[in-house]
Amino acid sequence: MIRLLFLFILNFLLPQSANTHWQKLAPGLDYTIIKSNNDSGDGSVINIIRIDPHHWELIFAGVSQPGEESAKTVKQWCESHKLVAAINAGMFAGDYRTHTGYLKYRDHVNNKFANNYQSVMAFDPVRQQDVPVFRIFDLDWTGTSIKTIQNDYDAVIQNLRLIKKPGINVWKQQDRKWSEAAIGEDDHGRILFIFSRSPYTMHDLNEKLLKSGIGIVAAQHLEGGPEAQLYVKAGNFELALCGSFESSYNENDSSTVFWSIPNIIGIKPK
Repeated sequence: MIRLLFLFILNFLLPQSANTHWQKLAPGLDYTIIKSNNDSGDGSVINIIRIDPHHWELIFAGVSQPGEESAKTVKQWCESHKLVAAINAGMFAGDYRTHTGYLKYRDHVNNKFANNYQSVMAFDPVRQQDVPVFRIFDLDWTGTSIKTIQNDYDAVIQNLRLIKKPGINVWKQQDRKWSEAAIGEDDHGRILFIFSRSPYTMHDLNEKLLKSGIGIVAAQHLEGGPEAQLYVKAGNFELALCGSFESSYNENDSSTVFWSIPNIIGIKPK
């Protein structure tokens, strides 16, 4: 009886795996939510789309590409490019087209200049048999640089780091918080589209993701506040989410308008 009671208490205290609650949307495409409480104590959820890169092609689309005329909402980007899901590609400059970090997608270079962001997502392998189809790299890892990553991948996108491999929260606690769109990699090399409308400090969001049981090992920040977006439409399932709260900018939860954004990361079936 004591042993059973101990196991019950241990099961209650340990983080519960989200793997038992994944909803299959299509082969290699799953959805779950992480139920939590935000800093104000209100109930909130963190939305996770899990993508197997062997079933789905990851693409970049943006206004800097030939033939593109204007920014769009994430849903409009999906409709115009026949995508099943999409999320922000990352933060952008005041010209409303240039990515803030290095960004090369196949033959298109959006920004040729790297900054001090320590996270790089890479996909479209040059030699598919040699490297993972998708990977998030830490630039402070010995021997890793944007140049070495380019030797293996045709798509290289630099963003602000949230979680360092193999699952290290690199954000110190702070007062600022916001709605968040992020991308992650799990311990099986799958892509994670992450979205929380409820505002968190990035330290707290990282902790919740790491303790959730989804197997996340790396993540990078894509966008925060009202500009953060996620859209998915797979069969009868449709999810359209936009952010609102951002400290020192839009400190409320009233924004329901999907802003036009210049750059997205999306998926389509292989």
